[in-house]
Amino acid sequence: MINIHLYGKLRRFAPNSKATDNSILQLQAIENESLGDLLKRAGLDIDEIYTIFLNAKLLATQSKMGPYLGYQQVCEDCLRLDMSIVIKDGDRLGLFGLDMAALVV
Repeated sequence: MINIHLYGKLRRFAPNSKATDNSILQLQAIENESLGDLLKRAGLDIDEIYTIFLNAKLLATQSKMGPYLGYQQVCEDCLRLDMSIVIKDGDRLGLFGLDMAALVV
C-alpha cells in the first residue's frame, strides 16, 4: 500500500475529506510504477503540486529555499522533479499544493 498525504487544496482528492481530518489516499502498489504513473493513477495534476516529500525526505520543490532549510533530501537537485523515480509498497508521499508554497519552515 502507498499512502499519499495531501495538503492544501490537494485535499479535495481524498475521499470524504474534511478540514479537520487527515487527507490520505491509499493506493495498492504496482511493481516498478513511476511517480508520474502513480500521480496519474491517483488523478492528481502535477501542475498543482508545489512540494513533494517521499518517506519524510524532500523529493522535489519549486521553492529555491528548499535546499537551504535543512530538510533531509532524496534528491540531488530538488528543483528538478524526476517523474521516473519508482514508488514502492510501503512508501509515503506528502504532496503540498501551490497554495501551500509559503509553508517552508
